[in-house]
Amino acid sequence: MSSAKQDLGHQLLEHGYVVVDNLIDDATIGRVRDEIHEVVDGIARGMHAEGLIPKSWTEKGFDRQLACIVEHDVAMATELVKRLHGTRGEGGHIGPAIFDLVSYATLLDSIETIVGPEIIGSSVYRIRPKAPGLVRGVVPWHQDSGYLLKHCDRELIVTCWIPLVDSNEANGCLHVLPDAHRQGILTHSTGGSGNYLEIKDQNLPGKCKPVPVPVQRGSVLFMTNLTPHSSYANNTDAVRWSVDFRYQSSEVPNNVGKTPADFDPSSPEVEIACFPPEADFVLRSPKHPEKVVRTWQGLNKIREDYFARRAGMAEFPFRWTA
Repeated sequence: MSSAKQDLGHQLLEHGYVVVDNLIDDATIGRVRDEIHEVVDGIARGMHAEGLIPKSWTEKGFDRQLACIVEHDVAMATELVKRLHGTRGEGGHIGPAIFDLVSYATLLDSIETIVGPEIIGSSVYRIRPKAPGLVRGVVPWHQDSGYLLKHCDRELIVTCWIPLVDSNEANGCLHVLPDAHRQGILTHSTGGSGNYLEIKDQNLPGKCKPVPVPVQRGSVLFMTNLTPHSSYANNTDAVRWSVDFRYQSSEVPNNVGKTPADFDPSSPEVEIACFPPEADFVLRSPKHPEKVVRTWQGLNKIREDYFARRAGMAEFPFRWTA
């Protein structure tokens, strides 16, 4: 193992985050941008045909189209984003470019140095358009574990935050609290900005000072599931697009090969996935290569089947009530 790869895992566990520059080639990022733009533009054209917006602003391209719709009508821009996410929430879209990114070999090589060779991907992946003026563009302080089940607080789940444009303080790059992951789960409150979970100021660790983390297009920000992070308003005239994926060892509780009907809150913790409402899947497995999902259609089928059966799922034991 190279010293650079060893440093990745060391820095992540030591400080809770690390940025790896130029990890994703520009062609791959470009295809993701094109794929998302095609979806967004199709929605915008449809809304124009419905008479909801006066034009689609197609000519403004990936970076500006949604921002122009926000400038015209925030409510309609919010509706467009809702349609982009669909019934699955912020990770609604799946296509060949998104799958190529979530399974990108060099990215998985980096993950392998952290969690080992048996890599599980999570359907808790998200597509984030931070457009100036959108309410859900501002994300309050939180830990990803705040959204997961309690027993997974002691596990390592790696978040990879990947901007599709250069991110900086002007357009709302992420901020993190270095070293705060060592303090475990912090108290979260419901009803934060954009209806996200929020760690209120009085519950943030006072000795940890927030730092902005600008990340260039093609680079990746790695964080642990206990790393507090947030992002502020986008003060530019362009959209700050990003995606975030989550990876874990196969030894971390997951629901690979299971259905929502298999979820039983009274089961032993080792059998309960960290986020039961969405389906986990295998991305790398020397032990069971036959289980690896190798196409976007394969992943789409796993997700479609899981969501189709979720109606009868036992109640998710959400930990925060206020």
